Amino acid sequence: MLTLINRKQIQSGDFITEASGAVRLKDDVRKTLLVAWQERKQVEIMHPYLKEKVPMGLLPHCQALLLARHVRGDTEYYPPFLVK
Repeated sequence: MLTLINRKQIQSGDFITEASGAVRLKDDVRKTLLVAWQERKQVEIMHPYLKEKVPMGLLPHCQALLLARHVRGDTEYYPPFLVK
């Protein structure tokens, strides 16, 4: 969301403030957000511990597997994924 705002793909006029004070996105802008999110999940990055390219959408799964290895005692430590 912040990236879309910084790129001016989403602006203040794209939000609707309800009478209750709730704020929501307009329907067409919600679609823009979801499309951008799906595209972002497909971007591949090099995982520093696995030394393999991994789609960003699979990072939580990879980290869960690494945590499970550590909990079982298969690895000495849990290698966190740090965003730089």
